[in-house]
Amino acid sequence: MKRESAAILLRIFIGESDRYKGKPLYMHIVEMLKAEGIAGATVFRGIMGFGRHSFIHTVSILRLSTDLPILIEVADLEENIDRIRPKLDEVINQGLITEEKVKIVFYDSDNKNKIPVANY
Repeated sequence: MKRESAAILLRIFIGESDRYKGKPLYMHIVEMLKAEGIAGATVFRGIMGFGRHSFIHTVSILRLSTDLPILIEVADLEENIDRIRPKLDEVINQGLITEEKVKIVFYDSDNKNKIPVANY
C-alpha cells in the first residue's frame, strides 16, 4: 500500500561533542522526539565538515577531530514540527536548523504481522 502526504523536513546540524545535561545532544534530541510522538528521526555522523568558525572537522588520521558534524533529519506533519520547535530552541545552543516542505511517499505492505508504524 502507498500513501502520500505533505510534511516538513527538519535538518538539525550540530557537533558530535555538543552536550545537554551531560548526555550527547543528538541522543537527547532523538529521545525527546520519540517521547513527543514524532514519526521518525535519523542521525548521520559526517566524515568531514566546517561551520560558522570555518574550522574543518575530519576523520583524517592527520587531523583527527573529536567534534565531527552530526546531522539529524526529522520528517513529520507541519503541526508536529511546530509543536517540537520550542523544545529544540531550549536545548540547542550552537548549530543550524533548516526546514523545508516535502512530500512523503510511504510504502507499507498489508501484512498484519508487521510492527505498526506511525501514520503520516
